[in-house]
Amino acid sequence: MAGQSKWRKMKLALGLNTCLYVPESSDDGESVKSSSRSCSDARRRLPITPTPSSSGLRVSKYSDKSTSEPVCAICLMPMKATGTDAIFKAECTHSFHYHCIASNVKYGNRACPVCRAKWKEIPLTTSGSCVKANTNTDDHTMVMSPQQLHAYRNIPFLFQAFEPPVFDDDERVNQKAEDIDSGDSDFNEGIDIKAYPEVSTVARSTCFDNFSILINIKAPVAKSNLNARASIDLVTMLDISGSMTGTKIALLKQAMGFVVQNLGPWDRLSVIVFSSTACRLFPFRRMTETGKRESLQMINSLVANGGTNIAEALRKGAKVMTDRKFKNPVSSMILLSDGQDSDPNFSPRKLNLNYQSLSSSIQVKNDENRIPIHTFGFGTDHDACALHAISEHSGGMFSFIEAENVIQDAFAQCIGGLLSVVVQELRVEVECVHPVLRLGSIKAGSYKVGMDENARSGFIEVGDLYAEEERDFLVTMDIPVEKSSNIMSLVKFRAIHKDPIKKMVVTVGGNEDLIILRPETSLKKQTVSIEVDRQRNRLMAADAISEARTMAERGNLTAAVSVLEECRKKLADSVSGRGGDRLCVGLMAELREMKERMVSHRVYESSGRAYVLSGLSSHSWQRATARGDSTETTSIIQSYQTQTMVNMVNLSQTTSFIRSPSTSMVSPNSPKTEPLKTKKSLRSTHSFT
Repeated sequence: MAGQSKWRKMKLALGLNTCLYVPESSDDGESVKSSSRSCSDARRRLPITPTPSSSGLRVSKYSDKSTSEPVCAICLMPMKATGTDAIFKAECTHSFHYHCIASNVKYGNRACPVCRAKWKEIPLTTSGSCVKANTNTDDHTMVMSPQQLHAYRNIPFLFQAFEPPVFDDDERVNQKAEDIDSGDSDFNEGIDIKAYPEVSTVARSTCFDNFSILINIKAPVAKSNLNARASIDLVTMLDISGSMTGTKIALLKQAMGFVVQNLGPWDRLSVIVFSSTACRLFPFRRMTETGKRESLQMINSLVANGGTNIAEALRKGAKVMTDRKFKNPVSSMILLSDGQDSDPNFSPRKLNLNYQSLSSSIQVKNDENRIPIHTFGFGTDHDACALHAISEHSGGMFSFIEAENVIQDAFAQCIGGLLSVVVQELRVEVECVHPVLRLGSIKAGSYKVGMDENARSGFIEVGDLYAEEERDFLVTMDIPVEKSSNIMSLVKFRAIHKDPIKKMVVTVGGNEDLIILRPETSLKKQTVSIEVDRQRNRLMAADAISEARTMAERGNLTAAVSVLEECRKKLADSVSGRGGDRLCVGLMAELREMKERMVSHRVYESSGRAYVLSGLSSHSWQRATARGDSTETTSIIQSYQTQTMVNMVNLSQTTSFIRSPSTSMVSPNSPKTEPLKTKKSLRSTHSFT
């Protein structure tokens, strides 16, 4: 082992032997000379293989067996029994290219990459025969010599040796996108802004304290042509620690394959993988057919091992964003982890301060408001509090992937939104019109709000909107007695945002005043606006969930359940609740679900905390988060999902990186697929539109 180059050590430890080209000279000195290059630069010497076709990765669950071509689970390339491609069929019935599986076995892996079954017979690397595997070892995943284990432990340092000091090796973006004619834009209808008073009439002799005004923003609908949509720079930070071994990492590769296949040729992807340390798998790369092929080969070469260093993954991901030479109109990051951070220098209590500093560095260097990090907690052992804090400080969403087989659907929902950004840097402004009026409060969840010194005007920093997304904000003020006028002008409002396609600032509204009638006497009792009451219920439910979560963290589950039940009763007795409003019914169903997840400390620790935090994330930002479990979503529960999200999830559920009815990963050449109706559902938080 001592005579081997760093290249060979890195290949050995990561199981990349089918994908990496080994330089002709194995002298370590040559490796040192090339240490300024990234590991991804070296991997660009991959052999040119056929482009994975859409049909190969998107096979309907109801497609005929004869139309499905067997695919190697290691390289995702078609398997054809020809004179050039030998096929190895294992005793567990899964099949692979002979050279792919032989390379894995050569370095100690005696388990099936798909089902993790321990093989008794394995392929030789020098002949077509098989030999008996060593069945005396307790490690059914990988058998290594002490020298091999030493190389494995030092692989992070080898990765770092091949990474350049500055990540400015990103591929160019579409410079012509700035010249797109306005008529070519897929989202050219503009946003819609409306306001609703709590009641339409207030008698002159009556004062109305804490009067509510709802401001509603709705983004335009996405049309069929997606060629003119805003391109994205996406960084994914993927946990490949030891706990991801087996089905988890197989499903992660599957989900990333779906992401890769649904990005466009001008979208760019960079992948960070992390265990005990973090590595940039490849720089920002355009998702052309070649880019997709090479990305899939590298993603599918990953193996799980080591600890969980979330902090280092964040630093590496931030560096990719800050060092890039070029930028697409939309930027976002995705972080998935299934465990607790094992870095001894990492403290959840220090996370907020540390991440705020990291987020600020991204903002300053990229001249952007912020780059959201959408976090995904995988399984029951992840650090939900840390992942929620990361997403909250960056403006991203926290999703809870409870059932392993919905990871692809969760990614699909997220990607469906990111690929439909139609509004950027949205700022909502509200100003009092009547001279005696003052703003009391602006209720906007996690969005940044502000008011001037005299409380005559205020603003809400909203940021990006996906196609069809809505945002609702409640503004309160005190309505005084009016002496003579029959009409009172309350506020004027407008929305200012940037069009990501046309690269121009757009202003909507600001010309009309919101008014109420001020008759001398009120003839009848006023009915509260259903729009206002609906949003009050949403905010009340969010506050109750937050309070219940605080009590649950203190160990007082009885009090937490009591808070949720009291809120449920208030919702049922509200104007919208009595009228059977779908939002109110959905909120009550969500509160019942949370109560069930607080039935005991064990249940709360395993799933309740993550479920609650995912709900808070969704309510705070008014955006869909995935909360996948085995419970079927009922028809009365709506979601924040937009149509583009729904379409992408539907595509995911009819895409074949094939899943078995038992939710375990199966061979891609297996003709059996899980029926759509038995697939575990992707539960999303409820709609507030």
